[in-house]
Amino acid sequence: MLLCGPSGSGKSLLAARSGLPVLRLDDFYKEGDDPTLPLVPESSDIDWDHPDSWDADTAVAAITRLCRTGRTDVPVYDISLSARTGAETVDIGRTPLFIAEGIFAAEVVTRCRELGVLADALCLSRGPVKTFRRRFLRDLKEGRKSVPFLLRRGWRLMREERTIVARQTALGAHACDRDEAMGRLAAAAAGRCASLRTAA
Repeated sequence: MLLCGPSGSGKSLLAARSGLPVLRLDDFYKEGDDPTLPLVPESSDIDWDHPDSWDADTAVAAITRLCRTGRTDVPVYDISLSARTGAETVDIGRTPLFIAEGIFAAEVVTRCRELGVLADALCLSRGPVKTFRRRFLRDLKEGRKSVPFLLRRGWRLMREERTIVARQTALGAHACDRDEAMGRLAAAAAGRCASLRTAA
């Protein structure tokens, strides 16, 4: 199950509340010294909201291994340092469904579908103002970046939110609010469990 949406839309909270295993796709960001990182136009800021700031190939490989074997090694990424600080193993055992969540999840919808590992793809949307407030307070609390950077980024993302959601839905994710997302997660989990019982 891929879960995307603008930064601050509540993806991580919804994934945690679902009770399903979670793969954090934000851990596949490139490191801050990577020369391929994109910049915000007319700025020296790194554009961490551009898909080129993210390692899609490694993320897809991890998703596929987790689907095929129930286990995969993933990096641990510190957003405040813009660096990978270690690695960990994600093990879901025989659980028939897990959530891969992050702002770039929609970028791999087609690849996951072609690989036969996609149950559903959801784009969580709360509205630009609510998302701005939640994102800024979260990032400030976690010390993710400097306050001026967070304000510049937050204002830019608030203006672009509808475009972001439109792009993610065009890539194959279904736009929905929290309640609908929880319903679709429950339906997908029930369907996968039923398939396992039938196969057994």
